[in-house]
Parts: sequence; structure tokens; C-alpha cells
Amino acid sequence: MIATDLRSGVERLGDMIAEASVIVPFTGAGISTECGIPDFRSPGGIWTRNRPIDFSEFVASQEARDESWRRRFAMEPTFAAAKPGRGHRALASLYRSGKSPAIITQNIDNLHQASGFKADDVVELHGNTTYARCIGCGKAYDLKWVKARFDEEGRAPDCTSCGEPVKTATISFGQSMPEEEMRRATELAQQCDLFLAIGSSLVVWPAAGFPLMAKRNGARLVIINREPTEQDDIADLVLRYDIGETLGPFVGN
Repeated sequence: MIATDLRSGVERLGDMIAEASVIVPFTGAGISTECGIPDFRSPGGIWTRNRPIDFSEFVASQEARDESWRRRFAMEPTFAAAKPGRGHRALASLYRSGKSPAIITQNIDNLHQASGFKADDVVELHGNTTYARCIGCGKAYDLKWVKARFDEEGRAPDCTSCGEPVKTATISFGQSMPEEEMRRATELAQQCDLFLAIGSSLVVWPAAGFPLMAKRNGARLVIINREPTEQDDIADLVLRYDIGETLGPFVGN
């Protein structure tokens, strides 16, 4: 059912939240755009101006690693200034109420953690850009350390423990999806009775499979996204309105 107006749609969403026992939110870039985080994939987005650097290219080329880190440092003011928006705060309210055991996200901005979710309860399918990891041994690094080494040496640094390249703790194109996060997301999708897909175009796989999985396992499916998605026809409720306005009434509930 596609909501014909925002008010009735929000009322219906409220009823569905009240009736649900286990709610699993699934978020994409759209929930963070009001916070100043750009949608990388949309027309005019960063990836339309700069070709994404594939993981294999990052591994093979020092030049590619240097360019990857230059792009990340250029984005640091944007990520550093971002604060959780109304959508983040509303979902954190559901989490604090005990109805939402965890959240699945395609986002890499750490805003769900900042809104009140415990880090262990944020299932990050595409990683996190607010810190770095060695691609060999997995050692974690603070971005300030990476920037200092980059400025000092004029090149992207390698791990001090094993010598392998250090990259943001994100999942790049061509990189394997994180096994533990995929397992947890699968369990959450299979065990909930209400699945909220928020701000995702639902075109990036395998992440886009989780709403389908939840629906097939008996959950109600709500899609909140300004643009139509390929899964709208199977959803129990579709709200094509601003995410902050749609979820704002649930902040603090």
C-alpha cells in the first residue's frame, strides 16, 4: 500500500510499530542526507564525479591508495560535522524501547552509534569510514594517525605490524562482504515481524535481499524512500516522503 498523504501514512506506520514485537530497521544513504552526508550514488553524487577505486586497484597500486586517502581526507570536514538527524533519533528511540534489537545499515558514517545504538548492535554491511584497518592483519588505526603519516611521508601508510596497506574500514567495490555482519543481518531479517527499509534505493546487492528475506519469513515490510523502489509492490506500506518528516513524530517515543 502506497500512502496517499504523509499524515495517514505516519498514522499507519505508528499502528504497525505498536503492533510489532520485533522491529528491524534497515537504512541507506537517504537517512543521512539531512545530516549533510552526500548520497554517493545519486545523480550529481560523488561517484558521478570521481570513479570509485576498486579494491583490487587499491591493493595493487600505491597511486590508487594515495588517491583513495586524499579523497577521504577531503571529506573529513563533512563527516566530522554530521550529527544524527530525526530519522536516526527516532530509530534510537525504538531501540531504547526494547522493540528493536539491532539495526542493519548500508551507511558508513557512524551516525547510528552517535544516536544511541551500542556499536555491537549496528550491523554495518559496508563498513565504517570513521576509522581505518590494515587489510592484512586487521589492526585498527585512528584516522589522525593515518593523516599524520600521510603528511609526513607523502604517501598512504602501511601497517606497522605486518606491512600490508591500511584503508578506511569500509567495504570497497570488489571486496568481499563481511561474513559476520551478513550472518547477523540474515538472522535479524528472519526473526523480525516488522522490517523498516529506510532511505535505500534497494538496488545494491546482496544488501537489497534483506527486505525480501524478512517478507518471505512472515514480517510486514515498510519502505520509506523518496523515490520508488523495485520492492514497493511487495511492501505492506510505502511512504515516499522526507525521512525526517516521516520519522520525526517517533523521536522520543
